[in-house]
Amino acid sequence: MADISSANSSIVSNLADVRHVLLVLSGKGGVGKSSVSIQLALCLVKAGYKVGVLDIDLTGPSIPRMFGLEGKQVHQASTGWVPVFMDDSQRLCCMSIGFLLQNKNDSVVWRGPKKNAMIRQFLSDVFWGELDYLVIDTPPGTSDEHISITEYLKDLNPDGAVMVTTPQAVALADVRKELNFCKKVKLPVLGVIENMSGFICPHCEECTNLFSTGGGEAMAQEFKVDFLGRVPIDPAFNLIIEQQNQQGIVSKSSDSTNENTLIKKYAESNLFKVFTQITEKIVSKCAKCDPTTIYGNATRNIREFALQ
Repeated sequence: MADISSANSSIVSNLADVRHVLLVLSGKGGVGKSSVSIQLALCLVKAGYKVGVLDIDLTGPSIPRMFGLEGKQVHQASTGWVPVFMDDSQRLCCMSIGFLLQNKNDSVVWRGPKKNAMIRQFLSDVFWGELDYLVIDTPPGTSDEHISITEYLKDLNPDGAVMVTTPQAVALADVRKELNFCKKVKLPVLGVIENMSGFICPHCEECTNLFSTGGGEAMAQEFKVDFLGRVPIDPAFNLIIEQQNQQGIVSKSSDSTNENTLIKKYAESNLFKVFTQITEKIVSKCAKCDPTTIYGNATRNIREFALQ
């Protein structure tokens, strides 16, 4: 217990300038937690917030690739590990074990204690600095990583979890377990996102239900938590992710703002308009959790960026 208490103290000190902490969870793999984490981060950055993304999926880190940052290195400074920044504006940074592997195809074969130690290091030894939001992307399930992250963050009182599911019954069954996990560890649930709810045709932009629809909303009602919205499959989003890895569009923009091209391209996509509404709800709920913050105009700001 003394070790956990000592670790929590150093984590609280290190994250003192982080205003809001969000965990993206799901009991099921393959439902799109990482894509939700990335879109949430991009929407928040586009609305003017400083955002960090922490990838604690230690055996399957996908954040470096999805942000187009594969091959980037973590540097050591006197203040600790420096997270990888997307561009010169330093409004979006991330940390993942993917940055620490010598080869991106190396497997991480670790038992629980080593996983726990790595997560603790990410929280206590990474110099996150001042952030409006720290978004934590998690692996599927309710195992070591989830127990560790909730234990280490308990003194920080994170704003809560964003639960991700797909409409099918097989996914909903596992996400119910994750909701029960949150209840047991007393982690607030900000709401449920129904991901892959429909498919946007790349030619006519019509949305068709490939699987089913409404399962996530029904589950949210069952557990008496908020339903944040539905996110369809959009091939254009996948194209943006893949193109940046092929062409290196993550590099510094040529215009004077030096805004990352991924952020610009995502802001022009159909999914940005969909996810803006979800982000608006999350920001509003976080503002209610912390009345001392200055997010009174958050909803207006996000809407303005979505309409630009």
